[in-house]
Amino acid sequence: MKNKSVRKKIILALSAIGPGLFLIGYNIGTGSVTTMAKTGAEHGMGLFWALILSCIFTYVLMVTYGKVTLVTGRTALFNFKSEFKYGWMLSLYIIIALIIGELLALMGVMGIVADLVQEGIRLAFDGLVVSTFWIILFFSIILYFLLWFGRYQLFEKILTVLVVLMGISFIVVFIMVKPDLMTIAQGAIPSIPNTPGAMGLIAAITGTTCSAAVFIMRSTVVAEKGWGIDDLKKEKKDSLVSASMMLLLSGVIMAVAAGTLYVSGLKLDNTVEMIELFEPIGGKAAAFMLIIGIAGAGLSTIFPIVLIAPWLLADYRGTPRDIHSPLSRWLIFIALLFTFGTVFLEERPPALMVFSQAFQACILPAVAIPIFILINRKKLMHQYTASTKLNVGIVAVILFSLITTYFALTDSF
Repeated sequence: MKNKSVRKKIILALSAIGPGLFLIGYNIGTGSVTTMAKTGAEHGMGLFWALILSCIFTYVLMVTYGKVTLVTGRTALFNFKSEFKYGWMLSLYIIIALIIGELLALMGVMGIVADLVQEGIRLAFDGLVVSTFWIILFFSIILYFLLWFGRYQLFEKILTVLVVLMGISFIVVFIMVKPDLMTIAQGAIPSIPNTPGAMGLIAAITGTTCSAAVFIMRSTVVAEKGWGIDDLKKEKKDSLVSASMMLLLSGVIMAVAAGTLYVSGLKLDNTVEMIELFEPIGGKAAAFMLIIGIAGAGLSTIFPIVLIAPWLLADYRGTPRDIHSPLSRWLIFIALLFTFGTVFLEERPPALMVFSQAFQACILPAVAIPIFILINRKKLMHQYTASTKLNVGIVAVILFSLITTYFALTDSF
């Protein structure tokens, strides 16, 4: 009876932070895993400060976007289109940029998941190799079936399971490899390594954590949850849980790579290499835990990515988010075709992921500046305009977004 009571409390707690869990599932995907693992392997915990800042700024913008949605009753892009003279142009730019970025990410995500599942099958069945094409086809059919019949509440439950599974897997691996805690603490001191690609990695950390898509999607999932103006405190707590979990899980991944690969002088160019390198350190158990964790991270990201086009269009038009409409189903089908990208491209999935995350960092100023204007507009927000503390936070995010955009552009050209 006591166990049932505890289980019930846990389920209630998880359902109360539904939008946060949805965004953790979206945010901590294979892009995060690849970027954090690559950063940890190449620079130890030297760029941990960039992750801390990104998570703080993620919290600030999540609160801001959630608050504007709850007070106005309208989603982000529809607000931009309605409230600014050329808002329709800004909204269309955000839609196009996010869809391009997410389709690039989708190719990398599914490519990494397929590579990892292929490696897991090889380890489990004495060298049996299954083509990544068949693995991708298998997952795509399951995803399309779920999206054809499912509702947001079902996706939230699936993502909750995947996020919990992912979190447990990474924490277990962290305990297995026992990285040095003093090294982790030293990484909180800001520094920029004088090595090629370091600035690009800072931009990628920002792009995968403080992601423009997260804030636009935040507005949508808060509206989808049916929260209103009375839920402002709940929305703030939900944002805090979400940003804290992002910091914990991303930090654990970076620390695992820093405490093993970095101290051994090993580089990471492919996510499957991570499994191969960990096997001698933690045995097959650690390898399988990593496969489960990273695959869970990837699949939890794919759900929101394939929903992004229909949800963004509904957001822009101010119409109900009906993923079962013919247009939405076609958009989801087209998005799932991009999951086969790495089967036909020579570019490896991790390289695609780091590039797509750095690309996301370039969109951040376009979502940070307009929301700063809107949340301070008395006519729109009435007595709920931003406090001085929140305004300082948003200005800091805008400055940070401009710096990381510069880093992304500098490292790309």
